[in-house]
Amino acid sequence: MFKNILQDSLDISAEKISGQDATFLYAESPSSPMQIATLTIVEGSLEFDDFKAIVASKLHLIPKFRKKLLNVPFNLDYPYWVDDPNFDIDLHINRVKLPEPSNWSTLREMTSSVFSRPLDLRRPLWSISFIEGLDEVSQVPKGSVAIVAKVHHVMIDGSSGVGIMGILFDKSKEDKNKEIPKPRPFEPEPLPPEIDLLLKSSADFFKDPLKIPKLISETAITMTKGQIKNKFKIKPILFKNKYPTPKTIFNNSISAKRTWGTAILSFDRINALRKIMEVSVNDLILAICAGGIRKYLSEKEKLPVQPLVANVPISIRVKGEKQKMNNQISNMLVRIATHIEDPIERVEYIREQTNQGKSRHKAVGAKALSKMADAVPFGLANLAAGLYSKYNIKEFHRPPFNVTITNVPGPQSPLYLRGHEILSIFGLTPVLDGFGLIIAAFSYNGLVSITTTSDAKTMPDADQFSRYIRESANELEEVILNRKTDNEKTKEEKFLSKPVFSNLRKYLNDNKSFKKTHQGVYDFELNLDKTKVDYSLTIKDGKVSIRKTKTTKPNVKIEIDDAILYALYKKKLLLDEVIIQGRLKLTGTKKNQDKFLKLMSKFLDA
Repeated sequence: MFKNILQDSLDISAEKISGQDATFLYAESPSSPMQIATLTIVEGSLEFDDFKAIVASKLHLIPKFRKKLLNVPFNLDYPYWVDDPNFDIDLHINRVKLPEPSNWSTLREMTSSVFSRPLDLRRPLWSISFIEGLDEVSQVPKGSVAIVAKVHHVMIDGSSGVGIMGILFDKSKEDKNKEIPKPRPFEPEPLPPEIDLLLKSSADFFKDPLKIPKLISETAITMTKGQIKNKFKIKPILFKNKYPTPKTIFNNSISAKRTWGTAILSFDRINALRKIMEVSVNDLILAICAGGIRKYLSEKEKLPVQPLVANVPISIRVKGEKQKMNNQISNMLVRIATHIEDPIERVEYIREQTNQGKSRHKAVGAKALSKMADAVPFGLANLAAGLYSKYNIKEFHRPPFNVTITNVPGPQSPLYLRGHEILSIFGLTPVLDGFGLIIAAFSYNGLVSITTTSDAKTMPDADQFSRYIRESANELEEVILNRKTDNEKTKEEKFLSKPVFSNLRKYLNDNKSFKKTHQGVYDFELNLDKTKVDYSLTIKDGKVSIRKTKTTKPNVKIEIDDAILYALYKKKLLLDEVIIQGRLKLTGTKKNQDKFLKLMSKFLDA
């Protein structure tokens, strides 16, 4: 009989949430509802009844929209997703009118109010507000509507949110002529008894009683391997924070009222700057945000001397998982160069930081990192989160990071709802005690919206901060384009030393012993008549690379006239002669300078 009861418990259709999903449950507090949202502007007079019918017709494609969470007795395990037998779409979609004056400021306030209200954890964890009356909102066609869709983070991350858009929205304007299908019948499974959940959870434990210690040991071993691997490559050890994270105004207690602002940028212009600087789009987004943060804190006389640290979420989804509704993210910590005034130097510093972060992340493995969440018992983690907030523990230590900056790529062709074009999409994200600022970049149809979410206590002037984001982007564009112009002018000058570097690379590749004994980064700053040219020589892991760029922390920096370096190469001058005359300037430790001079001496004598 017991065997039959146990088998019945194992056969229930309830699905347990993962440890990573659970982190967004036990982080919830009255001032920090853990939900993400989008504000979508839809062109033209989309009818509310049509919109509601479209959502209803597609609910079968998003099963969790009709499921709710059911707790295991005494919180002994993670909750389970179960069908909601009382599901009613009218409890999740409501129709409102934007009050006067119907401008962007009023729309921001209404969106903030909707986003500030927590979802009912006893029901399916989503809601949609259909906002009409946008006739006076600038740059929005008359008759347009706004849709604020809110989903709990326990259900989705940014990438799976994009997957939901692909379900709800149409790819063609012609779909307006199609008849909206009737909703498929919903026959919910009966709610499982609490004893069945308890038995199912117990069975999972007894099936693998060493799951928790095994997960911890596996992850620890993987991390240790990553540390050893990094050590032998002369890289910083994973997670060891050599420089302390500064305390900022973003790292205090937060209020329940959300604030947000957004800056809309051209994706093509960002992409053009990316190509000039030879960095990633994500590097450019981080640099733009860093510029806005620097100006905002400087004006308030709250800018720390140390650079701020950003938490940068990374999707670890494999191909085909975008529409799977769960969380598949890991995180990378990046120092975002807020201590550097020059925008180009800031970009180069961030590129170096993200490259190091990606290397460390790859060494450990994102999947191994995500397993850590499953190794923490739900009740214990829930208790820890509560104690952290209740006893203000954040006041007794430095924050691990200052701000979260996330970049989610969206569709680059227009989407539609019943033939009405989706004009723009803005992402809103949750903030927590001690982490009161998060910036979400979302690209759609040639535009990048950079949306700042905070709270009324931390950042009451979020719209002003968004203006600084736009100014940072414009400033960065101006200096990069000016640099491009300078570089083009430099090409017109007679640049002599180009063959020096191509032959230096060949010499090093032909002499393997030098590649082993002279590892490091060597930066050449070559003076021409009117400009300077930077070359970076990197010898690492048996490989040699020479790029026309500048790094922030080379082992040795070499300053020399282009003509002098070429004369050395042509044996018209001696290296000792140039050093004595002070026409070669080296910056770096004595040991590294000697190593470089030995390398150049051998090369020039060859």
